[in-house]
Amino acid sequence: MESIWLLYQIVKPNLPSGREPKEEQKMSTNKTANMYKDSKVNVKVKLALLWVALMFFYIYNDIFSLYQPGHVADLVEGQLEGVKFTQTILISAAALMAFPSFMILLSLMLNARVNRIVNIIVGVFHVLVLVGTQFVGEGETWFYWRFYELLEVMFLALIIWTAWKWPTNESQHQ
Repeated sequence: MESIWLLYQIVKPNLPSGREPKEEQKMSTNKTANMYKDSKVNVKVKLALLWVALMFFYIYNDIFSLYQPGHVADLVEGQLEGVKFTQTILISAAALMAFPSFMILLSLMLNARVNRIVNIIVGVFHVLVLVGTQFVGEGETWFYWRFYELLEVMFLALIIWTAWKWPTNESQHQ
C-alpha cells in the first residue's frame, strides 16, 4: 500500500482533477485517522512535572532503604551510617526536601523570567547537595541507591536544561 501511495504522489499532478483513484480516497482517510496532533506542553507544566517525578525518586529511594538489614534499627536509635540525628540535621533535611514541593507550585505560578532563574538555581543547588551526600555516612552503598541517584541527577539536569532553554518571545516569532 505504501508503494501505491508513493507512486500516486508522483503521478497525481498529471491526473485530471476529480479523478482520484478509489484506493487514494481510502488511503487518505486511513492516513488522516492515524495522524495524531502533537500538542506542545507549556514549559511551566514541564518543570512542575519534573519536580514531581524528582520527589517520587527521593521518596522511593528512602522507602527502599528501609528494607536494608539493620537500617530501621539504626533509625530507631536515632542515627544512620555514623550520622547522629539532631534537631539541626532533621530541620535541614526537612527544608531541603520542601524545595521540590515549593518548586512544583512556583514553576506554575512565577512569571517566566523569575521562574527560569529560580529553577536553575534550585536545580544546581540540589545537584550540589546530591554530590555532597556522596561523602556522608560510612555504610555500604547499595546499587538501588546509586540507580536512584543517577535518575535524580538526570531529572535535575532536565530541570536545569528546560529552564535554561526557556523559549523567548523572539524565538516564538521565528
